[in-house]
Formats: sequence, structure tokens, C-alpha cells
Amino acid sequence: MNESLKKLKNGHLKKHNIKKDYKKFIKRKIVFSIFCFIIIASVSGIAATLGSYPITVIEVYSIIWNAFPIIIQNIVFIFREGMVEFIATYLSTTENIVVWNLRLPRIVMGIVAGMGLAIAGTSMQGILRNPLASPFTLGISSGAGFGASLAIILGIGVIGGEYLIVVNAFIFSLIPAFFIMAFAKTRKATPETMILAGIAMGSIFSAATTFMMFFADEEAVKEAVFWGVGSLGRASWENIFYMFIMLGVCSIYLFRRAWDLNALGTGDETAKSLGINVERIRLSVMVVAALLTASIISFVGTIGFIGLVAPHVTRIVIGGDNKYVLPISGLLGGTVLLTADTIARTIMAPIILPVGVLTSFIGGPLFLYLLMKRRTEFW
Repeated sequence: MNESLKKLKNGHLKKHNIKKDYKKFIKRKIVFSIFCFIIIASVSGIAATLGSYPITVIEVYSIIWNAFPIIIQNIVFIFREGMVEFIATYLSTTENIVVWNLRLPRIVMGIVAGMGLAIAGTSMQGILRNPLASPFTLGISSGAGFGASLAIILGIGVIGGEYLIVVNAFIFSLIPAFFIMAFAKTRKATPETMILAGIAMGSIFSAATTFMMFFADEEAVKEAVFWGVGSLGRASWENIFYMFIMLGVCSIYLFRRAWDLNALGTGDETAKSLGINVERIRLSVMVVAALLTASIISFVGTIGFIGLVAPHVTRIVIGGDNKYVLPISGLLGGTVLLTADTIARTIMAPIILPVGVLTSFIGGPLFLYLLMKRRTEFW
């Protein structure tokens, strides 16, 4: 009788501990998400004050807050005429134009780009079960760099006009992704082989880009290099609109595949035993993640380490459940990129450093630190 009571008591204690641990993990996720939101809001206010026209942080928040009712009332006008026309018509004071037309586009683009790169990196790592998977290591960024250089140096592109570089970068960034997927489908390649194929494609595109630069004139090389290191200097509400639409559409699909990514993390055989079509999920997620990456880097250039570091930091803090890792790593990616761009604008002012340089400077040592501190496997 005493033995039965003892077992029952132990069972209740284990159940209590499981509930306690679960609540602890949920609390950690909520706290980390709130922390990212606070950092984004704080850094956005500070970033909006940077420039030759003096505006305080409190004035910035006041300008943004007061404009929201006007934006909601004229949302149809914004979709029909565009954000720039709306600002010129309804927010025509100097302070409004400086904040809404000159400074906020760069801030919003940094948040959207960081979120997109982090979510894409998380998805790639999930389907390949490899902590090295990212837009950089899979050759997607190198393909975009080659496409942009082709437009800048030789003037060759799919379309002409102001979107020559953007469309070229978008199309060529998809080539490595589709090659990897075709290679995986025809050769039944393992995730490790897909990573190696991506590295090979990246090397080919990087070599081709360097070859073009060798024969180009100085100004063209300078522009191509500047695009290649990544920058938010080309921010505009129109570009943000395209990026935001792609982020929304692709993120919805990837979030819906969170459970499949969790199952893939246990191994292909286990995932198949759970009724998951491993090849189809891997290919579909790869396509969507590549499209998301391409839509980001075609506007901002090849910004590195966001898609590699943000997922790792998120997993270390909140665990490996992709249902939470995907959205929260997106928040962290937006936080990191916005913070890095704000530092890049102030560290050598009035010179503005390309944000891609700073993310690599910060991301490299941070990634090494995480690798040295972590004693367990990633999966």
C-alpha cells in the first residue's frame, strides 16, 4: 500500500515538474519576444533622429503616432497613389517629410530584410538538418551578386530601366537554389550533399563575378562591390512594399510547415514513419525560402550572417521547436540588422558604412563564440 502511494506521489511530482518546465519555456519565449520588440522600438526611435535635420526621439514617436489615424483614413489613397504622394499631400510639414519619407523607409527596410533573411535561414537549416545552411552557404547570395554585377558592369539584364539590377539579382539568386533542388531530385542527394552543391555553386558565381570585375572600369567595380557587401541606402516605400508582400506570403507557408520541420529534425526515416513526404517538403520549403531570400537580397545586396546567426541564438534561448523558432528568429533578425545599420551610420559619421560589413564583423566572432560555448549537438 505504501509502495503504491509512493509511486502515485512520484507520478504527480513528475507531472508537476513537466508542467512547471513547460510554463518556464513558454515564459522564456514571451520574454525574449518582448525583448526583441522593445529593442526594435528603441533603436527605431534613435535611428530616426540620425541626420542633418535635428529631431529628438520623443518628437519622432509623436510624429509617427499622430500620423497613424491619417494613414488609416487614407489607406485607399496610399494603395492608389503610393506612400510618397500620400506624404506630400497629407504629411507635408518638414518634420513629417524628414521622418516618413527620408528616415523611416531605411528603418522599415532593415526590419523587413532582417526578418526575411532570418526566417529563410531557419527554414534552410530545418530542412537540411545542418547548422551551416544559410543563403550564403547555399550559393544564393553569390548568384544574386553575379546577376547584379552583370547589370552594373555590362548592362546586361532581363529588363531595362530602374529595376535592371534588382530583377537580375532576383533571377540569378534563384539559379543556385533550383540547381540544388534538381540535383537532389535526380541524384537522391543527402542534406550534406546539398550543402556541398550550394558551396560549389557559390564558388562558381563568385569566380565569374571576380572575372567580370577584373576587366571593368573603376566606377563600375566600385558600384558592384558596394552592392555586394549589402546596404539599406536604396530604401524606398515602393521597394519595401514588394519585400513585405513576399515576406508575408512566404512566411505564412513556412510557418504552416513548422511541424514538418520538427519532424525532419528527427531524421528522414522517422519523418517518413510519421507520414511526411520528405522529398516534397524539402523541395517546397527550399523553393519558398529561396524566393524569400531572393526578394530580400535583390533590393539590399548580400548581407551576411543574419540568416546564419539569428536562428542559432534563438534556438539557444528558446529551444528547437520551429513553431516558435521561425517567428522569433525573424524578430531577432530584424533587431540585429536594424541595430547593425544604426551603428554603421554612427560609428564613422558622416561616412555611412555598408551594413553588410558590420554584420560580418559582428556575426563572425559571435558565431565562433556560440560554437565554443555550445557543448551539445544542434540536432
